[in-house]
Amino acid sequence: MSEMMFESIYGEIFPFWGKIPHADREYICQNSYGITYAKGRNVHDGGECSGVILVRQGSLRLYIMSEGGKDITLYRLHRGDLCMLSASCVLDAVTFDVFVDAEEDSECCVVSGPAFAAVSERNPEIRIFALETAVSRFSDVMWVMQQILFMSMDKRLAIFLSDESARTGSDTIALTHGQIARYMGSAREVVSRMLKYFASEGIVDVSRGGVTILDKKRLRQLTL
Repeated sequence: MSEMMFESIYGEIFPFWGKIPHADREYICQNSYGITYAKGRNVHDGGECSGVILVRQGSLRLYIMSEGGKDITLYRLHRGDLCMLSASCVLDAVTFDVFVDAEEDSECCVVSGPAFAAVSERNPEIRIFALETAVSRFSDVMWVMQQILFMSMDKRLAIFLSDESARTGSDTIALTHGQIARYMGSAREVVSRMLKYFASEGIVDVSRGGVTILDKKRLRQLTL
């Protein structure tokens, strides 16, 4: 990927792009690269500084992991989304390990963490943008924790299915029970039991192709 292409991409993504010196824009482009992560590949492994990742196509999953190996999905990144938590050298306040995997084949642009950090030291606009981006994602994280700690399983599952349907524009959620459980921070058996209950009530249809929403009105009522 050429520097000119990075210049064009970043001009659309970064609100600070036109406010920083040309030399700094050039430096960021020179320290960027395009990469395609294969489905299932680990993109960021904990405390390392993998850089600032922009998703151009595909989907990435961010999660935390316990010492016993249990993981909780914090949020997912799709086309046009930016990952700042993978650049620990940019955000000194991030002291916990976050892991990132590719959910599907994902085409990304990556800005070197040290390069982004160096330019942000010279340009307050960049540091403000990085902090604002991280804070907006912490809102997503708090929403996940609120669901896990305080919401019933039927409500959590109804919210997940509704959100996923809205995101994809389809009534069919093409995910396995195991994948849904992983995204929700639950056990597959628990999700399977609840989906079976939803199916018995005529709210969804469960098949090998995934979960199809049959009664959106009743599903929305469960989210309230």
